[in-house]
Amino acid sequence: MRQTIDSADAPPRRWARTLFPLHRMGRRYCKDKRGIASLEFAVVATPFLALLFALIETMLVFFATLTLENGVAEAARDIRTGQAQASNFSQQDFRNSICDEVGFMLNCGASMEFDVRTFDGFGNVQMPPPLNPQGEFQTNFVFDPGQEGDVVVVRVFYSYPVMLPIIGGGMSNMAGQNRLLVASAVFRNEPFGDLVQ
Repeated sequence: MRQTIDSADAPPRRWARTLFPLHRMGRRYCKDKRGIASLEFAVVATPFLALLFALIETMLVFFATLTLENGVAEAARDIRTGQAQASNFSQQDFRNSICDEVGFMLNCGASMEFDVRTFDGFGNVQMPPPLNPQGEFQTNFVFDPGQEGDVVVVRVFYSYPVMLPIIGGGMSNMAGQNRLLVASAVFRNEPFGDLVQ
C-alpha cells in the first residue's frame, strides 16, 4: 500500500534543489584557505605600516630637535664667553656657527630663523611669539649679543617638513604642514673684560 503525503507536509523540493547548491558552495568557500594569507596581510598591514611610519616620523622630529639644541648650545657659548662680540659676529656668522653643528641633519636655508635679545635681568625677559597668526615666521627677529653681564636669550627656530602629512598631520603646527622646532639658551654673559675692546 502506497502512502501518500499531503503536499502541505512535504518539504518543497523545488527550494531544496535551489538552496542545496548554494549551501554546498558556501561550505566550500568557508573551507577554502587559498589567498587567506594575502587577505589577512592586507587587513593587518595598513594600520601596521601607518603606525610604523608615524613612529619613524616622530623619531626623526625628536632627533632633529636634539640636533638643533646641541647646535644652539655650541653657538650660544661664543656669545656667553665674548668670542662673538670680539669677532664682531654678524647674523650670518652666527647662522654659520649653528649650521656647522646641525648641517648633517638640518638644512640651514630659509627654514631656520633665530632671535638673540639682551635684557637687564632675568625678570625682565619677555619674548614675542615666533609665528604670526598665519603660522609663518615673524619678521621682528633681532640679533643683539650684548655686552658682559647682560642677560641674553638665544632662540633658534626651524621649520621641519613633515614627510607624511596624512599620517603625521597631528605633528604639524605651522603653515605648509611643517613642524616648528625650537631650541633656546638663556644665560648671563661672562665678564669677558679685555677680550672685547
